[in-house]
Amino acid sequence: MSGRDKNRNKNVEEEMNNKLNINWYPGHMAKTKRQIIEDLKLIDVVVEILDSRIPISSQNPDIQAYIKNKCRVEVLNKCDIADEKATAAWVKYFDSKGIPAVVTDSNSGKGIREVIKKVQEVFKEAQEKFAEKGRTGRSVRVMVIGIPNVGKSSFINRISKKTSAEVGNKPGVTRQKQWIRVEDGIELMDTPGVLWPKFGSEEVAMNLAYTGTIKDDILERTEIAYSLLKFLVNNYKSNLSERYKLENSIDEIMNSDEYQDENDKYLEIFELIGRKRGAIVSGGRVDYEKVSVILLDEFRSGKIGNITLELPNK
Repeated sequence: MSGRDKNRNKNVEEEMNNKLNINWYPGHMAKTKRQIIEDLKLIDVVVEILDSRIPISSQNPDIQAYIKNKCRVEVLNKCDIADEKATAAWVKYFDSKGIPAVVTDSNSGKGIREVIKKVQEVFKEAQEKFAEKGRTGRSVRVMVIGIPNVGKSSFINRISKKTSAEVGNKPGVTRQKQWIRVEDGIELMDTPGVLWPKFGSEEVAMNLAYTGTIKDDILERTEIAYSLLKFLVNNYKSNLSERYKLENSIDEIMNSDEYQDENDKYLEIFELIGRKRGAIVSGGRVDYEKVSVILLDEFRSGKIGNITLELPNK
C-alpha cells in the first residue's frame, strides 16, 4: 500500500470514528451493552452471530471479555455470499480455539439444525450436573448476540419457526429484549445489535463499511467503494471482471506504464465500470456516486460473487 493509500484510508477511518462517536454509539447502544452484560448472569450458552465474510470484524470487542468464560457457539452466517474455502478455514480457526462454529444461511435455513445440536452439546456437561441435583427437564438458556446487519433477526426467525423478531436491512432494527422458546428444550434471549464506540483498526472499520453495517449516509460512499474496488482487484479479480464484463482490461490497466500513480490505475478501472454500466453525467464524465452505489450494492447482495474480506491469522 502506498503512502497516499494509507493517508486516504486513514482519513476515511478518522472520519468514520468522529462521526460515529457523535451520531451512533451514545444513548441506546451504551444502555443496551450494560443490559446484555447484566443478562449474561442468566445465560447458559452464548450464540454469537457473525458475518462469514468478516468473522473477526463482526465481533464486538466490548462484549468479548464478558462472554469468554461462557459456553459459546459461533455462527458463521451469510455463508451463501461468502467464499466457501475461506469459511471452511474460519471453522477450523474457531475449532482450534476450542469454540465450535457452525456455518449458516438464515435466509434458506441452512445450518440452523446444526446450531441447535451444537448448543445441546456444549451444555451437556452442565445439564448432567443439574441432573445430579435432581433438577431435570431444565431448558437451556441461550443468549443470541450479534452486531447490526449480521442477520441475527433472520436467524431468530428461522430457529424459532416464526416471525417473532423484526427483520430489516438497516443497522439496529431489533431493539427490544425478548425470550423465545424453541424446540428441543432451548429458550433464546434475543438482544439488539450493538456496535462499539471506537474502532481499533482501519481494517475493521473498512470491513464494516463495505458490508453495510455502518450506514452509508454517515460516510463518504465513493471513498468506501473505491477502497472496496482495490480489494476486489487484488483478491477477486476474476469475479470483478466477469460481473462487469471487463475481460482483460484489468490486467492491461494494472500492467500499463501510462499511469503516474498506482491509484490512477484503480480509478481507471472504477471509471471503466461506470462506462460499462452507463453511469455517465453531462460532458461524458463518469458519475462516481452512481458507480459507488452499484459496486457496494452488488457486493453486499452477492452479485459480484462469493467473497470473504478477511482470513484467519492474516
